[in-house]
Amino acid sequence: MSLYEASQLGVEGEDTLDQVNEFAHKHLSAKMMSLESEVARAVGDTLERPYHKYLTRFKGRRYLSPHGTYGWVSLVQEFARMDFILLQSLYHQELQQIFKWWRERGLSQELKFARNQPLKWYLWSMTALPDPKYSQLRIELTKPISLVYIIDDIFDVHGTLDELILFTRAVNNWETNNIEELPEYLKICFKTLDNITNEISAKVLKEHGWNPISTLRKAVPKSKEYLENGVISTGVPLVLTHLYFLLGQGLTKENVYCLEHNPTLISCTATILRLWDDLGSAKDEDQEGHDDSYIECYMKEHGAYLIESPQDHIFCIISDSWKQLNRECLLKESFSPTFKRASLNVARMIPLMYGYDDNQNLPILNKYINSMLYENVPF
Repeated sequence: MSLYEASQLGVEGEDTLDQVNEFAHKHLSAKMMSLESEVARAVGDTLERPYHKYLTRFKGRRYLSPHGTYGWVSLVQEFARMDFILLQSLYHQELQQIFKWWRERGLSQELKFARNQPLKWYLWSMTALPDPKYSQLRIELTKPISLVYIIDDIFDVHGTLDELILFTRAVNNWETNNIEELPEYLKICFKTLDNITNEISAKVLKEHGWNPISTLRKAVPKSKEYLENGVISTGVPLVLTHLYFLLGQGLTKENVYCLEHNPTLISCTATILRLWDDLGSAKDEDQEGHDDSYIECYMKEHGAYLIESPQDHIFCIISDSWKQLNRECLLKESFSPTFKRASLNVARMIPLMYGYDDNQNLPILNKYINSMLYENVPF
C-alpha cells in the first residue's frame, strides 16, 4: 500500500513510478478477495483514493472513530476532533457571509437563467485554502468563482453569438463607460465583474502594496483551439490568479509576469478540470448538448483510426497533467508553498465536483459536503 501511495508522486520526464504503480495496483487488486474485511476496506480505499490525490481532511474524517483507540492514538484523535469542530463552526460563519453577499448582489433575481449555487462555489475556496487563518480569503475568493459559473452559463446556455461578441469586446477593452450596446443582463454581469475586480484589487493594494488590477483583467477568458481555450475557460487561471494576489506571497515582477502567461502549475490544474468536465458533466449545466467537448474533438479528428478509447486517452492526459503538477510542486520554487498546495487541492477537488453517477448525481460530493459541514464528529 505504501508503495502504491508513493507511486502517485511521479513527475514528468521519468516513468519508473509508472511501473511501480502498475505493479502495486496489480498485486493489491489480486489480494483483495483473500483479505479480512477491514484490511480489504483499507486496501480498497488506498486504490480508489490515494492520499496524494485526495482531500486530506475528508480522508482523515473516517479515522475519527470513538471505538478501539488508546494511549497517544486516543490523544491525537481528541485533538483532531477539536480541530474539526472548530473549523466546521468557522466554515458555517463564512457560508453565512457568502449567502448574505450573494443575496445583496441580487444576481440570482437579475440573471434567472444562471446557476444559483453559493455553497458549491464556496466549496472550491474551502478546499483550496482549508486552514483557519485563511477565513477572509475564502470569502473573497468565492466572489470571482461565482462569476466564473455565471459567465460560463452565459456563454454555454443563454447568450446569442452576437451578444457574446459584444460582451467579449467589452471585457477585452474593459471600458465601463462604453457598454450601452450590451443587453441589460450582460451590463449587469459586466458591472458585477468590474466591481469584484476593483474590490479585490483595492484589498490587495492595501494589504500587500501591489495593485493587481491589470493582471486580474487579463485573467478573464479570451479564445483559441479547444483544449488550449478550454484550459482558460475553466476559470481556473482566473481564480488562481485572484488567489495568488490575495495571499500576497512572493509578489515580484517575475512571478506576476509568469502568472500572466499561464504557468504550468495553473494550466495543469485547469487541464485536469476541463477533461474531467468533458467526461460527462454537461447535463449538470442544462446545456442540452450545445457545449462541445474534448472527447468529441478527439473522435472527429481520429475517427476510425482510434487506437484506444477516448476515455482511456483522456485518463492518460489527466495522469500526465498530474505528473507535470507534481514536478511544479516538488521541484520548482517560483511560487509559495501555500499557493502550490492550493493548486494541488483544487486538482484533488475536481473528481468530487465532476464525479457523476449513472443518474447524473454527485454522491461523493454530497458525502463530502455532509462530512465537512453538517455531520457531527463521533465521540
